[in-house]
Amino acid sequence: MRRVVAEPAARVEREIVAPVDLCLRDGRLNPDAVGWTRTPLHNTDRIGRGLFAWGRNKRWDHWAITTPDHVIGVTVSAGDYGNFSQIWFLDRATLTTIDETVVSVFSRGVSLAGTLGTKPTTARSPRLEISMSEIDGGTRITAETDRLHLDVIALRPSGHEMLAVVVPWSTRLFQYAAKDVSRPVRGAIEIDGVTTRLPLGESWAMLDHGRGRWPYAMNWNWGGASGYVGARVVGLMLGGGWTVGTGMTENGVSIDGVVTKLPYELEWTYDASDLMSPWRITGPGLDIRFRPVHERSSKTSLFVVASSTHQLFGEFSGSIDVDGELIEFASLYGWTEQVHNRW
Repeated sequence: MRRVVAEPAARVEREIVAPVDLCLRDGRLNPDAVGWTRTPLHNTDRIGRGLFAWGRNKRWDHWAITTPDHVIGVTVSAGDYGNFSQIWFLDRATLTTIDETVVSVFSRGVSLAGTLGTKPTTARSPRLEISMSEIDGGTRITAETDRLHLDVIALRPSGHEMLAVVVPWSTRLFQYAAKDVSRPVRGAIEIDGVTTRLPLGESWAMLDHGRGRWPYAMNWNWGGASGYVGARVVGLMLGGGWTVGTGMTENGVSIDGVVTKLPYELEWTYDASDLMSPWRITGPGLDIRFRPVHERSSKTSLFVVASSTHQLFGEFSGSIDVDGELIEFASLYGWTEQVHNRW
């Protein structure tokens, strides 16, 4: 049984309310950037530029889309060694998948915005094409392989908030992580020539946007979910492992688009030898169980670079205390993951 022990006490995490540069001019972490925001206020343009901390720079944009019938993952990422782009599809009824992945060296075929929302993120190769671009009222996401064509808009309702945090390991190594959950989705997906409209009100998108400089070896857990609980839209943003000891976490809950930051580490309990068995995630005022129904796993080993990812899809049930109000939910669809990276 794997038990990731949380730090016992909540901490004070500073909310940033004005624009700030992530990096100083010399490339090191700007101490004024450490904190969290409800909107994208950090300028992260210096990540991936110049020779400072070369080999440690990581940039990615990942959209996870869930519908009553499908799960779609669209990823564009770039590091100093090379790039990774992926379009992944799961049919929730049959558990059949489509996976198109392209790995390239340096920046070939990939373009990512230096700072969130300032330009489109794109990936192009003979096997796939991806575009993520900001438009009025949301983000348009298109993805295409020989079997799949996706064209959707992740809507941004008025007043909708995201959760972005800066996690500092040192002045040289740090991460800007932006998680935007519970974005309603409209559009269509075509699989093998058959087009399906995504049902608005039952289809959700979550953005995982990262810009930073990472240690060589890292382990983490992550989970997310979106959906209606009664008449309210609830989104979960849950992490663990990689933030321990930094004074920051990426944990939060969104209720009708309003984010509440959870300023404490969570305890993740699950059987690492049987990841399809139930998981439990706990913390002050939080008790969540996760029941997996499908596992997606991948392993990569390329000399000094290696990764092992296990992502589980299923249903969350439990409760969270949000500013003194107990939010209880059942059958909230989403995912958890266990990741070990040397990168």
